[in-house]
Amino acid sequence: MKKIVSRFVLTLVVLALAPLAPAQAHSGPPGFADLAEKLLPAVVNISTSQTITAKDEMMDLPPDMQLPPGSPFEQFFHDFMDKQQKGAQRKHKATALGSGFIIDPNGYIVTNNHVIQDADEITVILQDDTNLTATVVGRDKKTDLALLKVVNKKPLPAVTWGDSDKARVGDWIMAIGDPYGLGGTVTAGIISARARDINSGPYDEYLQTDAPINRGNSGGPMFNMDGEVIGINTAIFSPSGGSIGIGFAIPASLAKNVIDQLRDHGHIRRGWLGVRIQAVTQDIADSLGLDKSKGALVSSVTPDGPAAKAGIQAGDVILNFDGKEVPEMRRLPLMVAETEADKAVPITVFRKGEKVELKIKVGELSAKEEAVDEKDEPEQKETPAPNSEKVDELGISAAPLTDALRLRYEIKKDVKGIIVTNVSSEGIAADQGLEAGDVIVEAAQQEVKAVKDLSDQVKQAKKGSKPLLLLVNRKDDLRYVAITFGKKK
Repeated sequence: MKKIVSRFVLTLVVLALAPLAPAQAHSGPPGFADLAEKLLPAVVNISTSQTITAKDEMMDLPPDMQLPPGSPFEQFFHDFMDKQQKGAQRKHKATALGSGFIIDPNGYIVTNNHVIQDADEITVILQDDTNLTATVVGRDKKTDLALLKVVNKKPLPAVTWGDSDKARVGDWIMAIGDPYGLGGTVTAGIISARARDINSGPYDEYLQTDAPINRGNSGGPMFNMDGEVIGINTAIFSPSGGSIGIGFAIPASLAKNVIDQLRDHGHIRRGWLGVRIQAVTQDIADSLGLDKSKGALVSSVTPDGPAAKAGIQAGDVILNFDGKEVPEMRRLPLMVAETEADKAVPITVFRKGEKVELKIKVGELSAKEEAVDEKDEPEQKETPAPNSEKVDELGISAAPLTDALRLRYEIKKDVKGIIVTNVSSEGIAADQGLEAGDVIVEAAQQEVKAVKDLSDQVKQAKKGSKPLLLLVNRKDDLRYVAITFGKKK
């Protein structure tokens, strides 16, 4: 027994005296010094100036203040006012700073369009403080990109594009720019998210990063650890105006195509289908018989456009474009825009419970088609319309279209359907955003000619298990709305 105890004590002593194994440490990120030293010369400061003309404000005396007639003050005031009237306008220079990067030794430089917008003069400042006058090769407001050109006696240091599609959330990145005009500044972080939509335009697909990005960084490059440009730093989310770790960069996969077109043509040639689309919500998917919310729902088709010629119809859901799945509505405009005009591509649509394969020849988006309609909302009238009938299940009143109602709500003569004249704030139609002045064109993909047609479709939908799909015309903008009965606000 004593031997056993002795051995046990000895074992404890040996374990106590044994050196403790060091805890396994995780190595931090590699240093960025070598990469920064290599890339800094290709990143430039962009200084712009704009001539601002502002009319001097006219001064006048308060009505309760009178100057003594013939006094020196009266004469001084009149002389001052004469100078104000004769010297009509003053001019001064407004300056702004941003960043950019060289993509070609011959002097081609990429930046944001908002950095050089409205500029009278653009100066590119190299890392060695060399100042070069830049000209605009081309710009694209939709993606907020611009291409500049400078002339230098010797080749300039340039960087190359990387593949932003391979970048993953959590990858290390490095940003270089000119925040607050301080000069070349290096920051680092990770990719926080991909394909962010910040509602800045139709082609939003930003890379999000926590690398500090501040005013003046706009137009600067985001590098991967191979020293390739995978993004253009463009925007930040910040209540204070400074970096809080939420920055956004245009991905290189989008930017490279735009910059190549600006370099080759000076402008952008975008693909065009000639459709208006909207998101497929789960309620809409259920009403159409789709297994899940995916694709882009066609709400209207431009007459004689590429889609119309290919046989695409309102109510179709575009599931696949040019061999690529359309996971959600906002992906389709970018896919189409990047497609070469006049290219024939296959397209798959979901129509009345079946998949339909079509072939479409992509058109070219013109400035007229790209313009956004900015008409004011029609004024809402509280005067009840004659012949209105209530549809209690929806919480609305509706009436047949008459000349008086068309005039009241500014509805064109070729628009068909029934008009919503009143919407109860407690009804389910209000939950879906219906408003007085909306025209209900279809219900359950059936034409609506009278209020009774709508009421009949409502009753059928309530008996079934699917939501009621309405096609609504608002200011010539057609949109599908899914009404699910039994849901509470």
